[in-house]
Amino acid sequence: MSTFLQSFLDPKKNFLARMHMNTVSTRLRRYGLRYDDLFDQYEAMDIKEALNRLPREVVDARNQRLKRAMDLSMKHEYLPEDLQAKQTPFRGYLKEMLALVERERKEREALGALPLYQRTFP
Repeated sequence: MSTFLQSFLDPKKNFLARMHMNTVSTRLRRYGLRYDDLFDQYEAMDIKEALNRLPREVVDARNQRLKRAMDLSMKHEYLPEDLQAKQTPFRGYLKEMLALVERERKEREALGALPLYQRTFP
């Protein structure tokens, strides 16, 4: 990315990026979610593979956060204020593993090897 684009998207340098980040943070805190919870495992096979490689406790915590968020959404409620204050919406757990999976997939494609996984439709 160009330096201009990086500075434009950096919340430390751009007021609009900072305002957007604060808005996303507020909305994620209301339901007790993290930003990495928003990645859909059915959208891309890389995400599914990265989730499979994570420790079981991390995946269970993710599923619990998603269930709680759906429950709160169906009830038209938010987390209590004291729990919202404890949430860490931008503490990532998936990005590093996802980057590793994508790097491995690109390396396999460059070498001409068969894909690690293939999408199948029932």
